[in-house]
Amino acid sequence: MDLYKRIKEGTYIIAEMSANHAGSLARAKEIIHAAKESGADCIKIQTYTPDTITIDCDNKYFQISQGTWKGENLYHLYEKAYTPWEWQGELKEEAEKTGIDFLSTPFDKTAVDFLENLKVDFYKIASFEVVDTPLIEYIASKGKPIIMSTGMASLGEIEDAVKAVHSKNNNQLVLLRCASAYPAVTDEMNLKTMVNMKETFQVPVGLSDHSMGSVGAVTAVALGASVIEKHFCLGREIENPDSSFSMNPEEFKQMVSDVRQAEKAIGKVQYGPTTQETESTKFRRSVFCTKDIKKGEMITEENIRIIRPAYGIQPKYYSEVLGQKALCDIMRGTPLDFGMIGKENEYGR
Repeated sequence: MDLYKRIKEGTYIIAEMSANHAGSLARAKEIIHAAKESGADCIKIQTYTPDTITIDCDNKYFQISQGTWKGENLYHLYEKAYTPWEWQGELKEEAEKTGIDFLSTPFDKTAVDFLENLKVDFYKIASFEVVDTPLIEYIASKGKPIIMSTGMASLGEIEDAVKAVHSKNNNQLVLLRCASAYPAVTDEMNLKTMVNMKETFQVPVGLSDHSMGSVGAVTAVALGASVIEKHFCLGREIENPDSSFSMNPEEFKQMVSDVRQAEKAIGKVQYGPTTQETESTKFRRSVFCTKDIKKGEMITEENIRIIRPAYGIQPKYYSEVLGQKALCDIMRGTPLDFGMIGKENEYGR
């Protein structure tokens, strides 16, 4: 997959399934279809098991003390959230049949190897793994495009991660701004950081958005985002670790529509009237005769004005017109034309 070519065609929108399958393969497949129908370009899953991402330990280091998952133990949380590996080939096939791209986030080398066997086209690196440069190097060594979230990361940590990708001669990288809170609040999104990342690293950028609603996504696109990622569920009433900050199909479809409208509004650099504006140009201002003027009479501020519409001489010639004489009778309401007037020596010829 040529990711850079794809994102030049328009904002690439990823629906993150994550734990929203809630343990049901049938529901996971239904999510794929719903994501496609809601306008997503890609469905994303995560490839890990509780044992590949942490260890089964109950001491204080493995307890979550605040936020959405307060009171959970890391190992048991991942037991609830992970997508069984035996499903993933089937989910990829379902995505291909549905006509939506398939993407996964690997969390260790065994997951990368597993996804390589599935022949995935590209990879996602999660914010929490940005500091795992050995894993990043291993993913980059596969020579496939990488989308990398940068939640929590300092500039130096992002630099290290980017160098890890480039060290494997992999230059197809997209960096996503991300607020790694669940849900994220809009006033901590700091989307100017996304713009700065684009300038600093000279790569396409985007937003992994954990906030509710479309404001963050649309604003990011207006600021130059090429990729938007949002958690996607069939309904927040289907309880799982990610449901509370995921979009349902109707909300996701509205976000996609808002993003596509934003793209159209951004448009291209164009001066002069658009197709839609062409009809309106006739109602700009021009110089009109506002009193009957006899042949030979002088043109003054008393008998002409700059008014709407735009059928007469352009306003920028107004001072040049003043003091000239009428070469013919001119009725009130007539747009003034240079053929109707002349200077003293011209009139006396």
